[in-house]
Amino acid sequence: MLAGLIPAIAAPLSVLDLACGDGHLLGLLATRQQTGLQLLGVDMSEAELTVARAALPPSIRLLQGRAQALDMPSASVDYLVSHMALMLMDDIGQVMREIRRVLRPGGQFAAIVGRTFLLGDVNEVFMRVFKPIASDALPPLRFGDRRTGSEAGWRELLETSFVEVKFEDIDVPWSPTLAELWTALADTYNIDRLDDDTRRRLRGAFMDAAAPLQAGDGLIATGWGLRAVRARAA
Repeated sequence: MLAGLIPAIAAPLSVLDLACGDGHLLGLLATRQQTGLQLLGVDMSEAELTVARAALPPSIRLLQGRAQALDMPSASVDYLVSHMALMLMDDIGQVMREIRRVLRPGGQFAAIVGRTFLLGDVNEVFMRVFKPIASDALPPLRFGDRRTGSEAGWRELLETSFVEVKFEDIDVPWSPTLAELWTALADTYNIDRLDDDTRRRLRGAFMDAAAPLQAGDGLIATGWGLRAVRARAA
């Protein structure tokens, strides 16, 4: 979706992927071989950037840095995109000020952020099992800003420097087996923080609680709930 927002035109166009990770989105844009398209990526993880550099053409500029202090000239970017990252960032107000600073007037901002953890009944089942186990096993960990979880919060973040704010809720459906679903969940932040014994206990409790949700073919109807946020720099 984010790649599709970038127009396929011959005129010079600069695109920054903020928190680009391993460069997957930049790779999608690079395959266009679009004349005049300047691609840039910023990520705080040098390990991720190492993977990106190995996979992407050398013409793509990749910088290590934090979104709160971008090492880029003001008004130098036409499109700034970001995938599943902004809701994890501290000091999101400063992040948005930096985004506005590097965007040219009229430049476009577009981001995909999380909306809900899992789609369907399995989300409630997972939370019911997870919370009592995690409350004793996990020390508090706060990151991100609650405003990125709602349309009202995003409007507050964007209202002073952006116009034409738009939202689109996106459901990414998925029908995994119970084992496949657990494998995906085990890679998420909080489950990854559990010790081995607690993780095994959570797995057993979740598999038992979610088993009735399986269809006749053994699959569970679920998926990921995302939100697209778009705005134009004033």
